[in-house]
Amino acid sequence: MLSKLIHRPIAVSMCVLALVVLGILSIRYIPVSLMPDIDIPQITVHASYPGASVRQVEDNVTGILRGQLSQVAGLKDISSESRMDAATVTLTFEPGANMDLLFIEVGEKIDRAMTWLPKDMERPKVVKASAMDIPAFYLDVSLKDSTATDMRFVQLSSFARSVLRKRIEQLPQTAMVDISGMAGTEIVLVPRPDRMEALGLRPADIEQAIKARDITLSSLSIVDGIYRYNIHFDAALLTLQDIKDIILTHEGRLLRLGELCDVDLRPLSGGGIVRHDGRRAVTMAVVKQSEARMEDLQASMDTLLVELRSGYPDLSFDLTRDQTRLLTYSMDNLQTNLMLGAALACLVLFIFMRSVRLPLLIIITIPLSLILTILSLYILGISLNVISLSGLILGVGMIVDNSIIVIDNIRQRMCYEPLDTAVVRGAREVFQPMLSSVLTTCSVFLPLIFLSGTAGELFYDQAIAVTIALFASLLVAVTVIPVYFRLFYKRLTNQNSKEPELFLSSYSSALGFTLRHAYWVLGGFAVCLVCAIFLSGSLKKEQLPDVPHEDTMMSVDWNLGISEQENDRRLRDLLAHADSTLRTSTTMVGAQTFLLAHTPEITASEAMAYLRFDTEENRLNAQQSIENYLRQHYPRATVTFTPVGSLLDMVFGNESSRLSIHLQNANGGRPTVAQTRAFTDSLRAAFPAVSIQPVASDLTIEYRAQMEQMAVHGVTYDNLLTALREQTGRRQVFGINDGAEMVPVIIGDRAQDKDKVMASSLTAPNGVRIPLYLLVATAEGEDFKRLYAAADGDYYPVDIDCDDATVHQIMTWAQSFAAHSVVSGNRTDGVSVTFFGDYFSSQKLIRELFIVLSVALALLYFILAAQFESLVQPLIILSEMVVDVAVVLVVLWVAGESLNIMSMIGLVVMSGIIINDSILKVDTINRLRRSGTPTLTAIVRAGHRRLRPIIMTSLTTILGILPLLSRADMGSALQYPLSLTLIVGMTVGTFVSLFFVPLVYKIIYK
Repeated sequence: MLSKLIHRPIAVSMCVLALVVLGILSIRYIPVSLMPDIDIPQITVHASYPGASVRQVEDNVTGILRGQLSQVAGLKDISSESRMDAATVTLTFEPGANMDLLFIEVGEKIDRAMTWLPKDMERPKVVKASAMDIPAFYLDVSLKDSTATDMRFVQLSSFARSVLRKRIEQLPQTAMVDISGMAGTEIVLVPRPDRMEALGLRPADIEQAIKARDITLSSLSIVDGIYRYNIHFDAALLTLQDIKDIILTHEGRLLRLGELCDVDLRPLSGGGIVRHDGRRAVTMAVVKQSEARMEDLQASMDTLLVELRSGYPDLSFDLTRDQTRLLTYSMDNLQTNLMLGAALACLVLFIFMRSVRLPLLIIITIPLSLILTILSLYILGISLNVISLSGLILGVGMIVDNSIIVIDNIRQRMCYEPLDTAVVRGAREVFQPMLSSVLTTCSVFLPLIFLSGTAGELFYDQAIAVTIALFASLLVAVTVIPVYFRLFYKRLTNQNSKEPELFLSSYSSALGFTLRHAYWVLGGFAVCLVCAIFLSGSLKKEQLPDVPHEDTMMSVDWNLGISEQENDRRLRDLLAHADSTLRTSTTMVGAQTFLLAHTPEITASEAMAYLRFDTEENRLNAQQSIENYLRQHYPRATVTFTPVGSLLDMVFGNESSRLSIHLQNANGGRPTVAQTRAFTDSLRAAFPAVSIQPVASDLTIEYRAQMEQMAVHGVTYDNLLTALREQTGRRQVFGINDGAEMVPVIIGDRAQDKDKVMASSLTAPNGVRIPLYLLVATAEGEDFKRLYAAADGDYYPVDIDCDDATVHQIMTWAQSFAAHSVVSGNRTDGVSVTFFGDYFSSQKLIRELFIVLSVALALLYFILAAQFESLVQPLIILSEMVVDVAVVLVVLWVAGESLNIMSMIGLVVMSGIIINDSILKVDTINRLRRSGTPTLTAIVRAGHRRLRPIIMTSLTTILGILPLLSRADMGSALQYPLSLTLIVGMTVGTFVSLFFVPLVYKIIYK
C-alpha cells in the first residue's frame, strides 16, 4: 500500500487536511476540566441537631445512623465524628461501585433511621463526593468601607444571595455556587422586667400569645346563587409591626405586645463569620459544569467581574484559592513543549543529518499527531484535564522518535537504492520494531489502571492519551512521512548519510573497551542490582511529593466553649502577630453553610484561615510565630497547618498527618479524657522534639434535679424545665418567611451567666418563689470536644507529623506504653493503640506501584518474546532496566527526593521508553546475523547503523522533558520527580543501549 501512497501526495494531503479540520473542530468543542469526571467512592452524611451536646449527638443521632448505614451493601469502611449540634458519617466503598445506586440506598437507610432519631431534628443530608465538586475558585465579596454597620453587611448578604449568586450561576459554564458567611436578620423580643413582674406575666405567656396569633386557615368556599367564591383567611404574622400589635388578654385587660417587650429587628446573632483581609465578607465557591471548558469559565468570570466592579464600586470582589493554576500550568507546559520539542527535534536533525528539508517533516509530525490524538480523545468522550494533559506532555518527547527512525533508515538506504525503493523498504523495515516499541511503551501504562482506590481510575486518562499519541505518531511516521520525504527529495540523489569518521571511531573505541572488560562491566551491573534493592527500601515513601507553596490552610481549635464573636476577635488578634508579608487572608469562624464537602465543618469555637504569603520562607516564619503566640497566650488551643487542598490531594484522599494513633481503652471502647491526656503527656515527654497537640476537650456543666426539694415544694419537671429555658437564654418562637429567607422571632436577649441562672427563682404552684439552686445541683466536668468512631469501635485520634524514623520509634513506644498500662493497672485503666495515617497509605501505594512495575516488566517480556521468537533476547533488553533503575534511585537519594506516585510513574514510564533503542539495535543485529554476518561483526555494524537514530531519539525525548525540570510553581514542582526520573533514566539508558546491551548479546551468543 505504501508503494502506491508515495505516488499520490495530493490524495494523502487531502486526507491529512480533512483530519486536521476535524481535529481543529474537536479542539474547539472538547471539554476542558480540572480533573476527569470520576466518581469518588465516598458518601458523606451530615446530621444537624441544634442545642445538643456532643454526648447527646453521639448517643441519639450518630450511633443510630452508624448502625443503620453499616448495613449498606459494598461498604468498605465507615467512620463518624460527633460534635456539638452536628455529626458527620463517612462511608467509603470499593472503587468502581455504582455510586448512584448506593446514594439511593443510603437515603433509604436514613429514612428507616428517622423512626429512632429525635423528632425535632431535620432529616440528615446525603452528599456524594465527586471530583467535579471541587471548586474552580472562591469569590470573596466584601464592603470597601471598613466602618460599615452590621445592617449594611446584612444588605450585602441579601444582595449576594439573591443577585450575585444568580448572576454567576447564569454563566453557562457554572454548575452551582456554594455560598457561606451570610448574615441574616432576626426579630428579638426582650421582655421589660418591671412591667412583666407588675402584671404577673411570664415569658411563657408572651410565647403562647404569639403562637395563638400566628395562624393560617385553609381557603374557604361560599356559594352565592350560581357563583362560588374562594375566601382566604390569613392571620399570619408577616412584619415587625404585626408582632408589636399582638393583643394579650390578662385579667380582663387588653395589652399590646409592644407595651410589654422591646421588639427590634437586628442582625442575626451567632452563625459563621467570614472575613477577607479583615473585612466581613461573603465567600462563594464556584463549581464548574463537567462538560464546560475551563478557559471559557475563566473568561466569562473575568468579564462578569469587570461588570460587577464597575456597577458596584462600593464592593470588593476578590478571587482566591484558584484551583485552575494546575490546569493552566499543564496547558502552558504543553504549548511550551510543543514549540520547544519541535525546535529541538529540528535542531537535532539539522546537526546529525545536515539538511534543512528534514526539519520540515518533524514540524509536520508533532502537530499532526497531537491533532489526531485530541480528535480521538473527543470521540472517546475523554476531556482535556490535568491527567490527560500530563499524558500528552509525556508523549510530545516520544512523538518524533518514530519519524526520526523512519527518516534515518530511508536516508541510509538511499545510498545504494533508488529513492522509491528506499522510501518503501526503509519505512517497512523499521515498522515491526517501531510497533513493538510503541506496544512496549503503551503496555507499561496498562497496569496503572489496576491501582487500588481512585488512582487506578484516575490514570486511565493518562494511559489512553499516551497510547493514542504514540499510535498516531506511528501512523504518521509510516504513511505521511514517506510520502513527503519522496516529494522533498525526488529530484535529489546520492544523499550522504554517513556519520563522520571521528564520530564512528570514537564509538568503536568505547564499544571495544566495553567488550574487552566484560567482567568489570558485569561487576558494575551486580553493584547496581544491590543498590536498587537497598535504596528501594530505605528511600522515604509518600503519596505525593512535597510541593513548595506560599499559601496554607490554618485550623485553630481554642478548646473552650467560646462564642463566634470571641472566636473572631481572637483570630484577628492572632493574624496580627503573623508575618508582615501576609498578602491575603480569608478567615472562617464557626459553622459554615456550604452544601458540598469541599470545606471541613467546624464548630463555634473553631476557625479556619486561608493565608497567602509572598514566599514559602515567609509562610514558614509566620507559622512559627503563630504557634509561639498560641503557646504563650492560649496553651489549650491547637493549631494545624495543611497545604491548600489541591486536586490530587482531594482525589487521592491524602491524610492530613503522617501518623495517626487511634487510642482506645483496653476493652476496645473510647478512652477517658484522663487516659488520653496521660498518654499524650507521656508521649510529649518521650519525644520533646515532636509537636503533640493538646487533647481537644470542653468543660461541661451538668444540672441534676433535687427530687426531694421538688416534692416538698410541689414543683414538677415541666415547671423546672420552663424556668431553666427562660433563664438560660434566647429561644425561637417561630419564623417569618419573607420569600428569600426565614427571619426567626426570638424571645430573650442573651444567655445568662451560670451564677445568675442559679440565683433566679421560679414560682411554685402555691405561689412561693423558690431559688433554683435549691432545686438543682450543679457539677462541672470535662469531655471530648469531638467523639470519633469507626468500624472497629470508638477511639480518640492522636495525630503526629514527623519523619519516618521517628514514626517507627513512636509506634514502638506506644505499643510498649499500651502493654505496660494493661499489665501494671486495672483492665479498665489500660489503653490499646492502632496505627493509621499517610505513612501507611504511602507504603501501600508504593508497594502497589512496585507490583505495577513488575507487571509492566512481565508485559514487556511477553511482547519482546513474541517479536523476537526467543525467550533469551527479551532478557538481554530488559537487563538494562537494573542499571537504569539503580542510577535513578541513587539520584533521587542524593537529591533528597522520596519515592512517591510521581517518581514511581516516572520509573514505570521509563521502563517502556528506554528499551526502544535496544529493541531496534537487537532487531538489526538479528537481521545481520540471519544474512550470514558473524556475531561480533553484526554487533559492531548494528551499532554503527543505529548510533545516529539512538542518539537523536534520546536527545529529542530528553530535551523535550528538560523544561519540566523546574520548581518554579506548584505544577512544575509536582512534575519534578517524574521529570528527574525520566531524564536520568533516558540518559543512562542511552549509554546502556550503546554499550551494555551489545556486551550481554555477545556473551550469550559468543
